[in-house]
Amino acid sequence: MIKENVEIINELGLHARASTKLTQIASGFSSEIAITRNGKRVNAKSIMGVMMLAAAKGSVIEIEANGPDEVKAINALKALINNYFDESE
Repeated sequence: MIKENVEIINELGLHARASTKLTQIASGFSSEIAITRNGKRVNAKSIMGVMMLAAAKGSVIEIEANGPDEVKAINALKALINNYFDESE
């Protein structure tokens, strides 16, 4: 199991489009992936769960992956977040 803390750096935070991208990437991996913010833990493959985190810019989330491709999953999600969800700022 791997856990990483990542800061949300895009202007709009985990809004609908960003959450969709995150869940699509998470769903491409067989590992179980969860995101935790302020003690609330959700399935990273659930768009409703991810949006309910209400993670605005500057929020720190914990991404946890457990499974055969956990390293690739964490790296892909970190890359998406650190690349501003591929949105122009």
